[in-house]
Amino acid sequence: MNRRTKIAAVAAALLITAGAAGSATASGDGKGADREAAALTGSAKLYRPAGDDITFTFDAHLAAKDTMDPQAATGTFRYSHYKGDWGGYAVAEVDCLTTGGKVAVVTGVVTDTDLPHLKGKRVGISVHDLGKHDRLGYSWVGRDADVEVPPCLSASPFEKVKAGTGDFRVLPWQPVYPAE
Repeated sequence: MNRRTKIAAVAAALLITAGAAGSATASGDGKGADREAAALTGSAKLYRPAGDDITFTFDAHLAAKDTMDPQAATGTFRYSHYKGDWGGYAVAEVDCLTTGGKVAVVTGVVTDTDLPHLKGKRVGISVHDLGKHDRLGYSWVGRDADVEVPPCLSASPFEKVKAGTGDFRVLPWQPVYPAE
């Protein structure tokens, strides 16, 4: 098992232990369709007393057929940070999504940005879905670093969202293992 796969497996196990709820496999919608295995959607602005305008938006999904492969997740996420004449944005293609209970970790590779040092870099974001009091964390590497954020890895959700802006929605993921 390679290092990245091990990291993804450990991250997934920690999230599941933290409180995965509900079946993320073919629980169905009552109309014969399988629900997706996991999802993270919504947007929010971060709270910053200095007046920074920081927004995160997610549309990340793991299909039911890919329940056991969080690196098969698809979608995008976007973030921006502006203050006065300073700032920038980035859009990333999702390359991994794990969720457990109301917590999600998503990673993606930046495909569009006005900050050239971010283009092609992987970034990781974590979200805690707490209704209108959501929290968010993030991991990325500085412009001169020679390392990369691994798939499915981010810091804990340490930032508060601005009051009234949190509408993140986390669909819990629970892998299905064969019976012993």
